[in-house]
Amino acid sequence: MHEEVIETIAKAQKGMHETIEHLENELLKVRAGKASASMLNGLMVDYYGSPTPLNQVANIILSDSRTLSIQPWEKPMIGPIEKSIFEANLGITPQNNGEMVILNIPPLTEERRKDLVKKSKALGEEAKVSIRNHRQKAMDFIKKAVKDGYPEDQGKRKENEVQESVESFNAKIGKTIEAKEKDIMTI
Repeated sequence: MHEEVIETIAKAQKGMHETIEHLENELLKVRAGKASASMLNGLMVDYYGSPTPLNQVANIILSDSRTLSIQPWEKPMIGPIEKSIFEANLGITPQNNGEMVILNIPPLTEERRKDLVKKSKALGEEAKVSIRNHRQKAMDFIKKAVKDGYPEDQGKRKENEVQESVESFNAKIGKTIEAKEKDIMTI
């Protein structure tokens, strides 16, 4: 019984770690007015009929703080790369010079910055909901274990352990969102 409770808590904490990682990956996609190769993570290109990640068909080069250059390994891939960028609806118009695709990242307006901050905060709230779901599963298991004969005082300690993990992860989420907000609002 004790091992099952410990295993359940470990599983909940693992889920909470995964939630933080997911949040950080999602926040990388929220552009802060600066060029970043991570903006193109997850972008799939039609590579001779099969969807392939962009970074597997081209080099992504950060030319300066507002410009990304995408150098395909094969010239015929310029068209599909342009098409996938248009379809991804990144709010950036790709330019094709025959050799590479160039993305000029426009500076963000104050209104757009505020929208991105709202989006970041919404992602943070989704992460907190996920953390609470992991906590709920662990707490329910511990309560059930106590009903089935697990010592009540140990059950309370384990519930406190889960709650401390939740508070720790929520603090991480808060710091992560705060850092992203500062990044977005910095001109």
